[in-house]
Amino acid sequence: MLTWQWTRFGGLSGDDVYDMLALRSLIFVMEQDCVYMDADGVDRQAWHLLGRDAEGKLQAYLRAVDPGVKYEVPSLGRVVVDPSQRGKGAGHALVAEALRRCDQVWPGAHNQISAQAHLQGFYGRHGYVAVGEGYLEDGIPHMGMVRAGS
Repeated sequence: MLTWQWTRFGGLSGDDVYDMLALRSLIFVMEQDCVYMDADGVDRQAWHLLGRDAEGKLQAYLRAVDPGVKYEVPSLGRVVVDPSQRGKGAGHALVAEALRRCDQVWPGAHNQISAQAHLQGFYGRHGYVAVGEGYLEDGIPHMGMVRAGS
C-alpha cells in the first residue's frame, strides 16, 4: 500500500527532490543505461506524484506536465517504480492515481505520452492508444500514445 503525495515542484521538500532524482537515476541511468539530461527544466512546470511505502521510502514516481510544455495537452513522464515493487501492481496504481489527479486538474483534457515501445500494453490498460510511427528516444524504441479526456 502506497501513500500518495501530489504537489507542484515548489511543494516538494529537499528530501522529496533527492528521492525522486535518485529513483529516476536508478531506473533510467543505471538500469536502462541511458545517458540523458534528467534536469530538463520541465520539473518546474509539472505536478509530481510520489508514492511512499509505510517506512517512507519512495517506491513510485511520475510527473504530470502542464499543457503547452511538451505537448498541447497534459502529459505523464518520468514514470518509475522501484525494482522491488515490480509485479505487485505499483505501476498500475501509480498511473491510475496520476490519471485520476490529471482529470481533476485538467477536466476533459486528453493526455499524451512518449511511451517506451515495450510498455504499449501497460499503458493500453489505462486507455492510451498508439499514434503515429515508432521512434528512437535516447536510443530506446518509443511510441506516441494518447488517452482521450474523460
